[in-house]
Parts: sequence; structure tokens; C-alpha cells
Amino acid sequence: MSTELPESTVAPAEGPPTAPSRRTFIATTTAVGGAVAAGGLIMGTSPFGAEEAAAAEAPPSSRVSLTVNGKRHTVTVDNRTSLLDLLREQLGLTGSKKGCDAGACGACTVLVDGQRVNSCLTLAVRLEGAEITTIEGLEKGDRLHPLQQAFIDQDAFQCGYCTPGQIMSGVGCVQEGHTGSAEEIRESMSGNICRCGCYVKIVRAVEQAAGRK
Repeated sequence: MSTELPESTVAPAEGPPTAPSRRTFIATTTAVGGAVAAGGLIMGTSPFGAEEAAAAEAPPSSRVSLTVNGKRHTVTVDNRTSLLDLLREQLGLTGSKKGCDAGACGACTVLVDGQRVNSCLTLAVRLEGAEITTIEGLEKGDRLHPLQQAFIDQDAFQCGYCTPGQIMSGVGCVQEGHTGSAEEIRESMSGNICRCGCYVKIVRAVEQAAGRK
């Protein structure tokens, strides 16, 4: 007679469930958190308050009052806005040209309180109370400024892109008294580039406006 016992048909009892590993826990919580955040963005909600979110997105701005070509303006500008962009984009005075946008070509030259400046390098917020003159402000009614007329008389331009900055710089040159000689004019106007090469005629125009011709 066989003494072997029959195999048990009962499955062995399972042990207690093992705790998740640290790596599994971190991966799971990260995935869940990302899904919640994504759901919030999709639904148009934010974990922050609406005011805080708007404040975080809005760039710092300031109000500035200045006089441009005899007209007073009070505007709100991004603190990073250049005078050139204020003139062109907000005040619609597109005569001042954006050339290099780095202060090297002079196409954006305007007068600030009578002094020549590169408007692309001048922050608008620093000009509270200043008086700005652009190329649009030189003409008096239907009468051209003497230097504008001199540029026409001397044919001192070709493409014309640099001409507004050349004229504004030339006005400053005359006002500053740097017109004693052609060499002095060239030195005083050296910050203004003319890619068409009209320098000889530009000097002649400045001489004419200064009364030397």
C-alpha cells in the first residue's frame, strides 16, 4: 500500500502585501502632480490668484510727461521702452529711423533739451519734463528749416533713410557752434553714417545752414 499523501489542491496562502519602494512612490506622486497641473492649465485655472498671476506677467511700467515738438504728452510706458520706440510706436512720429538700434549709426538722432541724443539708447522714463524735437518739429508751417532746405539745395541725400538723423545732428552741430571749418563739421557729424556716401554734400549743406556759404 502506498503511503504517499495526495498533493494539496489548495493554493498556498499569500503573504502580506509589500510596501511600495521609495522610487515607485516618487514616480507616482510626480506623475499625479503633473497631471493635476496640466489639467489646471487646460481648464484655464491657475494655482495662484488671478491678481498675482497678472502682476507676474505684466512688465514694470511708469507714466512720463514730456513735450514733443511743442506738444505735451503724458503716456504710460514699459520701463524698458526707448525714446525711439515711444516716438515711433506710441506717438506716430516715424521720421526718426531705427537703423542699427545700438547707437552706432545716428539715424535715430533727435534733440533732447537742445542736445543731440541717440534716441534708440535713451530710456523714455528718464525724460520726465524734457523737451524733444524730432525731424517733424523743424518745419514751421509750410516753411522748411534752413538745414532741410540746404539738404535739398545741395542734393545731400540719395536713399534718404539716414537723412532725418543727419539733419537733426546737423541742427545740433550748428547750434553748438561746431561749424568753423569743413573739418570741424565732419568731426562733429562723425556719429552719423550715410551708407550712400553723401558726406561731401552733407558738409556743404551744414555750411550753408550755418551761413558759411
